[in-house]
Amino acid sequence: MIELIPAIDIIDGKCVRLTQGDYASKKVYNEDPLEVAKAFENHGVERLHVVDLDGAREGRIINYRILERIAANTSFVIDFGGGLKSGKDLEIAFDSGAQMITGGSIAVKSPEVFCEWIKRFGNERIILGADAKEEKIAVGGWQETTARELIPFMEEYHQNGVTKVICTDIGRDGMLQGPSTALYKKIRKALPDIYLIASGGVGSVKDIEELDEAGIPAVIFGKAVYEGKITLKELERLITAGR
Repeated sequence: MIELIPAIDIIDGKCVRLTQGDYASKKVYNEDPLEVAKAFENHGVERLHVVDLDGAREGRIINYRILERIAANTSFVIDFGGGLKSGKDLEIAFDSGAQMITGGSIAVKSPEVFCEWIKRFGNERIILGADAKEEKIAVGGWQETTARELIPFMEEYHQNGVTKVICTDIGRDGMLQGPSTALYKKIRKALPDIYLIASGGVGSVKDIEELDEAGIPAVIFGKAVYEGKITLKELERLITAGR
């Protein structure tokens, strides 16, 4: 069964969602991200993707206290991302309770730093964030699209030790219109050894099942739950069925 990874995105300490990475589209869903995390945990979820959107905009870790609260009060395996730029940022994230971190812009702009993290912390703890628009890598909280091709970019890092990749199709993110299943199949064919985590566009349980049938190892979703398109009970049923 596909691994289910809800996302908690944080701005000003609150649980929010953006549409296609646009900060102007911010919608607050809960003042307390820990409350959201506990609701997921109470329905059998074991993995969490926490994004520091303030950090992504500022280029440094900001909302680590929220991460600390979630990690201290739940039993989740948490991966944390958003604006991580230095070894010090990673130490703060890991000390605050993250088991893994996701690096996106840093992997594009400072590949030597990202490769150093893989060596220093181990590839089990470092996830590559490959955010793409029309199969071109985007950085800086998705404000900037580069000329880098998505699959060769992932391939290069796989050769440098990366085993886990979160791939977000920006065009789909927050739209609730279905994931880029064809793109993920293409990536799986090119890089079968990568633990591919699909992200963006999930709007229903059917979308999750479609990714599962396509052999995608894991999926990140958030807005579908916050907007009531997927209920926590439905998530619990999926998790129970997959055990």
